[in-house]
Amino acid sequence: MKSSASHALPCVAGIGLRAPHYREVLQQLPGIGWVEVHSENFFGGGAPLHTLLRVREHYPVSLHGVGMGLASTGPLDPQHLSALARLCDAINPAAVSEHLCWNSSEGTVINDLLPFPYTQAALSYVAARVEQVQEKIGRRLLVENLSSYLSFAHSEMSEGEFLAELSRRTGCGILFDINNLYVNARNLGVDAGAFIRNVPAEAVAEYHLAGYSERAGINEGESCLVDTHNNPVYPEVWRLYEDALRHIGVRPTLIEWDADIPALPVLLAEAAQAQSRMERCCECVG
Repeated sequence: MKSSASHALPCVAGIGLRAPHYREVLQQLPGIGWVEVHSENFFGGGAPLHTLLRVREHYPVSLHGVGMGLASTGPLDPQHLSALARLCDAINPAAVSEHLCWNSSEGTVINDLLPFPYTQAALSYVAARVEQVQEKIGRRLLVENLSSYLSFAHSEMSEGEFLAELSRRTGCGILFDINNLYVNARNLGVDAGAFIRNVPAEAVAEYHLAGYSERAGINEGESCLVDTHNNPVYPEVWRLYEDALRHIGVRPTLIEWDADIPALPVLLAEAAQAQSRMERCCECVG
């Protein structure tokens, strides 16, 4: 991996910055620790990139990708990779992240983040692709755990074990999405406590927090949680976050809200709740 100067994320709470709040944030410059944007929204340059460059003058920026498909079976899209590299060079982001998923098959891109079996073969395959991305952008990549609605019987390890070994092999970091873990615990019976205790703390570089939705399940009386990012963080997710803070430590923490986006003060209040929990954890450790 090539070396590239960048600014680390501050170990405070930030928000996902979406288009409805661009103007308000730039006019008011509220006290936000850092912001995260979806990388693909800025690949075309123009007015969006100009806006992001203005935001970058005031806040550390993290780039969060949703379209790379690290586990897809086809080659990584060279145009996508080049666009991400150019954006990194323009913004000098504090962090760059992607999901641990696949999203394309035989040239058809699916607008979703899909799971795959956690096998040794998949591990070697994804590791090579992570190294390819890191080499291209000249930066460490953070890889995010996925919200899933099915699991594979022939997986040879848990997602947490997969991420831990992926980090060891490639030097990538882990973006630990607390809401995704809770969704998987409810939907698939994943042991959330074991995930928190087994993931290598030194590899965890960032937390995500968000709100889910509850939908009717296939069988009568059953329900399924969907990672919709359209609600406040629920109490049970806050409790899981506090568990992660105790066992892994304080890390930069982001509030994600991507649908039914509320007024900016609502987002800032959610970030303040995360900040308060981070500070309490530091006091306990101290």
